[in-house]
Amino acid sequence: MERIDGRAWDQLRPMEIVPGFNQFAEGSCLIRCGNTMVLCTASVEEKTPPHVPEGEGWVTAEYSMLPRANRERSKRDISKLKLSPRSAEIQRLVGRALRAAVDMKKLGERTITIDCDVLQGDGGTRTASVTGGFVALSYALHSLVERGVLSEMPLTTCVAAISAGIVDDQPLLDLCYEEDSAAQVDLNCVMTGEGEIVELQGTGEGRAFTIEEQRKLVDLCAKGIREVQAIQRAALGG
Repeated sequence: MERIDGRAWDQLRPMEIVPGFNQFAEGSCLIRCGNTMVLCTASVEEKTPPHVPEGEGWVTAEYSMLPRANRERSKRDISKLKLSPRSAEIQRLVGRALRAAVDMKKLGERTITIDCDVLQGDGGTRTASVTGGFVALSYALHSLVERGVLSEMPLTTCVAAISAGIVDDQPLLDLCYEEDSAAQVDLNCVMTGEGEIVELQGTGEGRAFTIEEQRKLVDLCAKGIREVQAIQRAALGG
């Protein structure tokens, strides 16, 4: 099938990560994936939530979409007096993904909060938040090491994410909004730099899917994530 933007079935949308986008945050970047844009900032606090064991740190995330990030204006979560279920689900995903890359004992008794604010959404906002969030987190941790707050880097690996799906019975990588809204199967994948899976979120939207189809989508995501991680490394100067 011919894709709406002319890409090959296994091709990423053009991706760019601009580090240092926010001058006040300890770490930040703007990530662009096609027409999706997410601002990711990392903030450091010298305290931890009550549930965190003594001597360990914590990494968490918050996610929101600006009212005109979509084709029609949406209400801010604050106007509804509670976080939307979708935003809550996504920020938990981002937090889990980023914690998989950090040694909490080496981080020490401090919290790093990654704020992911969607400036424009055209599919893949949660995977862009994970990928950009890792870059912002990395810069914040490098800052702590450079200032002598940490004696060694707490990162144990890198993490990145991408989506894949089945549209008109055709596997596709990195779905844009039109493809995502028409997908029969939608899958989001988070992986480490070693190719290990941190999380899979797969849903049959229009039909059930087989184990073989899932494997094909995971392999497709693995290819895409390797390419995304090269973009991450370039943004981190390595």
